[in-house]
Order: sequence, then C-alpha cells, then structure tokens
Amino acid sequence: MKILIVENELYLAQSISAKLLEAGYLCEIVTNIKDALRNEKYDAVLLSTNISGQNFYPIIEKHKNSIIILLISYISSDTILNPIKAGASDYIQKPFMIEELLRKLQHLQLHKTLIAENRTLNDYIDNLLLNKIPRESIGKKIGAPLLVTSSLQTYADALVFGYAKEFGEQFNFISLSSENALDKIAKNDPSALMYIVNLQEIKNSEKSKIFNIIEHKRVILSSTNPHEETPYETVHINSNDNFFEKINILTIDDYIKSVLLHFQDKLPDTELAKKLGISRKSLWERRKRYDIKKR
Repeated sequence: MKILIVENELYLAQSISAKLLEAGYLCEIVTNIKDALRNEKYDAVLLSTNISGQNFYPIIEKHKNSIIILLISYISSDTILNPIKAGASDYIQKPFMIEELLRKLQHLQLHKTLIAENRTLNDYIDNLLLNKIPRESIGKKIGAPLLVTSSLQTYADALVFGYAKEFGEQFNFISLSSENALDKIAKNDPSALMYIVNLQEIKNSEKSKIFNIIEHKRVILSSTNPHEETPYETVHINSNDNFFEKINILTIDDYIKSVLLHFQDKLPDTELAKKLGISRKSLWERRKRYDIKKR
C-alpha cells in the first residue's frame, strides 16, 4: 500500500513513516497542500487538519478514491464532521499509537475491497438472474420456512435474490450437498434468513432431520423436484415455458464426441462406455470415426 503523509510537523511525519515502513507500507511525506496535489495516486492519505492557514479540502477532492484518514489535534466540526462529509474516510486523534493507525488502515482497506467486490457481484447477479429470468415475487417478508420448487435451479435463485433486493435482506447460502450442512443450519442465527438448496438430493428418510432443525428458523428451501413434499408453504415456478427454444440441443453424435473429448482422460473406457450406454467396441469405433486420439 502506498501512503501519502500530509503533515507540517516534520518530526511527527517522519516518525509515522518509519513505523509504517516497518509494517511494509510505502510512504511519502509532504508538508504543504501544493505538494499534496501533485498528479500522483496513493492507496491512502494521512491528512493533518492542523496545517495552519491552508485549505486542505482540495486534497480530499483530489484523492477522493483513496482512503483518507484525518490526523486531528482536537475534535470539532471543522476537524472531523465537515471533512468526513466532504469525503474523508475516518480520523485519529493525536497523540496516537501506531497500532491503532495500522488497525484503521487495514479495516478501511478491507472495507473498500468488500464494497468493490459487492458491487461487482450485484452487477453480475442482476445481469445473470434478475434481468434475464422472468420471476415472481414472494410478496412478503419470510417469517417461517418456505419451499420453492422449480425444474431449473436458476429460476429459484432469481426468486430469492429478487426477494432479498425487494426487502433489503441479506441471507446465508447453504447447499445440502456440502459437508456439515446440517451443522451449519443448526448454528445459524434463528433471526437470520437462510437459503438452502438441493433438497432433492436428500433421502426422504433424512429430510425429517432437516425439517426439525429449521422448524423455527427463517428459511427458503429450494428443490428441483416439482413434487417435493414438505410441511411448509410452497411456491412453484414453472420454468418449462419456451425452455427448449432457449437452448441448443446437441445431436447424439455431437454429445458423445463432447463427452469423449472432455472425459476420456478422467474415466477408464469401461466406465465411460457404461455412462454413455454403449459397448466398449462401439466406444472405440466412435473414437475412430470422430478422429479422437486417446492420450
């Protein structure tokens, strides 16, 4: 991380810089506003609000995409409130421990990274699910377990992400095919919303355990089995409308050729032929016909 220190008390600036360098940061010191406005980019700016007679707001505007921590001598609207309204990230009061400054830098960098990742994921979800898949609305806040069935998982996903956006809710995602799924469900905060998928993969004899765990929790269950039976209210999404118009269906030859190309190095011929429903001799003949060499 590259840091600009704007501080007219040179000894203090050098002391901060030396300790940040020990922690692995790159630092540059300037003692006036003019030098801080040079056309350079920094990950963070440590800005003293005690540079007498100089307006530091242009620095905040110049480096508004960086982390800006105010170095203040006293607390007031001029040293904290107004600069933060203008775009500063946080403040620290002199004298301070370098550990506290490091904690703030790390926290603000993580926050900035998470904001950027969250924005990217939201744009991706909007493009992949919410803008392309016709969806219904649950229409109310979830207070008890709800089952959503659809032959396509993405339709159920679109419904849940749409619900979260509509009601400003966050949720924990748990797949029943993952390890320790039941423990994760049991440990989840009862007031927090859970989205649990792949109910169709669970044996009927095991489903009662899941139902007992989620009985008093806020849960949206998802299954690709349209005939799934649970004791909960059910929302079924008909995802078959024009389904075959939206995909390209491979010919049998193209399908077998694709399987050979992708799986012949991962599976022995006996298992590959069995999964394709053909004999090993037929598998050999098709490999020869498609001019696919076995590596």
